[in-house]
Amino acid sequence: MYDKGDVVEMKKPHPCGTNEWEILRLGADIKIKCLGCGHMIMMPRREFEKKLKKILRKASAAE
Repeated sequence: MYDKGDVVEMKKPHPCGTNEWEILRLGADIKIKCLGCGHMIMMPRREFEKKLKKILRKASAAE
């Protein structure tokens, strides 16, 4: 499904104008970082799964 380091697209764009987010932390809560301005958000997994649109890039295996 999705893993730490993946770049995802959310349904609504961030106010800075970009819609790409990197997953930083997985667990009961998920932490994501905006790739446009660097803003970080932590949200419950259920809310994240509802707002997720698609996975843009998978994390490289080297990480």
